[in-house]
Amino acid sequence: MILAKSGVEFINLHLKFENLPKSFSVFGYNIALYGCVIALGMLAGIAIATYMAKKTNQDPGIYTDFAIYAIIISVICARIYYVIFSMDYYSKHPAEIFNLRGGGLAIYGGVIGAVITCFVYTKIKKQSFTLMADTGIYGLILGQIIGRYGNFFNREAFGQVLSNKSLTAMRIYFDDKYSITQVPDQIRQAMEKMTGKSLEDLGYIQVQPTFLYESMWNLLVLILMLVFRKKKKFDGEILLWYLLGYGLGRSIIEGMRSDQLIMPITGWPVSQFLSIVLALTALTIIIVKRVKLSKQNK
Repeated sequence: MILAKSGVEFINLHLKFENLPKSFSVFGYNIALYGCVIALGMLAGIAIATYMAKKTNQDPGIYTDFAIYAIIISVICARIYYVIFSMDYYSKHPAEIFNLRGGGLAIYGGVIGAVITCFVYTKIKKQSFTLMADTGIYGLILGQIIGRYGNFFNREAFGQVLSNKSLTAMRIYFDDKYSITQVPDQIRQAMEKMTGKSLEDLGYIQVQPTFLYESMWNLLVLILMLVFRKKKKFDGEILLWYLLGYGLGRSIIEGMRSDQLIMPITGWPVSQFLSIVLALTALTIIIVKRVKLSKQNK
């Protein structure tokens, strides 16, 4: 039995997905397509990491072993990160903190968890952290590229309202009032101002597909990482390329989103702020290291 249907349409790209499910039922147990997509991303990430390990004469078994720990810790950290910056809600509903099926994972929490796990793992196994990070990071970004399409099935992680003339305008149709009530107030108000109709009369919202922007940007970053991997000057540089590339793209795309996690006191979008910090830090380290190596080789 298919559950939670509604449609999605890219009106100017002539793509329409009718009766798009969020989940399906097996023997009475609901399975979210979001989770299936995330799982697919994880498997693809492990596959590319082990492939790159073979290409660089490393033991691929190390990466499959590491992935077991990294996935568990990353999911936990992604949840903790989300809860910390959604404390207004979870302080009033503490039991929901452990309700992962209710949604709420933040990718930056997962990235932080993966890096920490890699650092601890390499210390215990007496491996090179920078070399392993350079190899494993291909898996992380491929997992992100695929995982973002989980947001598509969930109809989430979208941006602000777009006009009918915008190339990437994405309409999300609803078939029940519950879905409509989940629309952020700013989106509701912008849609009603643009169309002169209520959402109940319209039956849809028209927004930026920021999940798609991020997936496409990450694909570009991955391609550049693969093309220029032999140009790296030191172990750890590919990790820094990832932080620079992903951070740059996310800092821009995050500003378009309508579901930002906000930092207390400052009111800044936390992922946008962190993206800028990581991108600038990575760029600085790359420049400093390359200049230092250049001087040593003269």
